[in-house]
Amino acid sequence: MALRLAFMGTPDFAVPSLDALVRSGHEIAAVYSQPPRPTGRGHRTQPSAVHRFAEAHGLDVRTPTSLKSPEAQADFADLHLDVAVVAAYGLILPRPILAAPRLGCVNVHASLLPRWRGAAPIQRAILAGDTETGVTIMQMEAGLDTGPMLLREAVPIGPATTGPTLTETLADLGARLILPALTGLAGGNLTPEPQPENGVTYASKITRDDGLVDWQDAVMVDRQVRALNPWPSVLFRFGDETLKIQAADHVADAQGEPGEVLDDRLTIACREGGGIRPTRLQRPGKAAMAADALLRGFAIPPGTRLA
Repeated sequence: MALRLAFMGTPDFAVPSLDALVRSGHEIAAVYSQPPRPTGRGHRTQPSAVHRFAEAHGLDVRTPTSLKSPEAQADFADLHLDVAVVAAYGLILPRPILAAPRLGCVNVHASLLPRWRGAAPIQRAILAGDTETGVTIMQMEAGLDTGPMLLREAVPIGPATTGPTLTETLADLGARLILPALTGLAGGNLTPEPQPENGVTYASKITRDDGLVDWQDAVMVDRQVRALNPWPSVLFRFGDETLKIQAADHVADAQGEPGEVLDDRLTIACREGGGIRPTRLQRPGKAAMAADALLRGFAIPPGTRLA
């Protein structure tokens, strides 16, 4: 049964779900995305990934700064929707928006709820050392990711899993789950399951401070590097510059003082767990490059103590 729906999403993570809906034959009455914003080194105003995809497929795109005004809520109600699908939209949905579609609003959430409710579930799962995460398709309610679950599926987090690779995996999984979730919801074949009361954690928004390194625990620094690429990356000071570590190897047998450069390959000691050897770095205002290439023209000698 074809449904009349709105899609609400902003980043790359949401695009596969929108693509699946476009291909499915459901009627997409409107696509909501956050307004274009300055991005990149040139700070040029750019539409979001969802906005670009929707325009390329001839869909009606709406980019309100808020959905709290009576006008925005009336416009949404006038769509006469069966359901709204939400994936990393980034705006709070007020109660009148949640209540407007006949079947409510359904969220594609990148965690196994109730673990990692909130803004940054992918990065927080890696930072915490979780061994698995997944996607939960849930019915939305006024609380923060508290609604009952329709479908969920787990994926492993391995020692080499990065934020970008996990985002891509979960985006594809969300796209695969959203269609049977809508079919089951519309047909009455899926019974929403309340989230467990135990195991609730919150995935606060990632900030630049999350990338600050203290060289105490090599395992934790390794998680930071994997979780926080490409932004904010792991940051360290050398001289007058702040460099970004965008990829690194964990060196379990490294020994030295915390922050000490141990060799000409830029192995950096931590207090516990060995050390970190950056494999890709970025200097301010320059392109990221392999560590060996950077070190040929920007020496960081052994014995240096990094901050």
